[in-house]
Amino acid sequence: MSIAQNKKAFHDYFIEEKYEAGIVLEGWEVKAIRDNRVNIKEAYVIIQRGEIYLIGCHVTPLGSASTHIRPDAIRTRKLLLHSEEIAKLIGKVERAGYTLVPLDMHYTRGRVKVQIGLAKGKKQYDKRESEKQKDWEREKARIVRSANK
Repeated sequence: MSIAQNKKAFHDYFIEEKYEAGIVLEGWEVKAIRDNRVNIKEAYVIIQRGEIYLIGCHVTPLGSASTHIRPDAIRTRKLLLHSEEIAKLIGKVERAGYTLVPLDMHYTRGRVKVQIGLAKGKKQYDKRESEKQKDWEREKARIVRSANK
């Protein structure tokens, strides 16, 4: 079940591979995510010291979540992957010029997971071309619907 999606990533990048990663959260964050108070549109993924982090993911705290802590809505959150996957991603990001972007936040067996994509940036003409393709698909669907009536 999807919690939040980053549709902007599909517009700005060619997604080559997708990985599902766990995310280290605090208790108040889990409660806020269950209440759909999360935004990953401006978020990005970095690699530091052999670990992967999600930066810029905004989790709006609930007013009644906890009284004894000071919630930080845009804190850096660690992503959990197998060491082989991390090594593979480090190689591709550092050598091949790829970047990592969060695509989707969802539940898997009751746990919050983040789907990250290994992506290459699109040029402006690529974005225009994909927009034309979407418009054509929409137009084809309209024509088929009107022909069936």
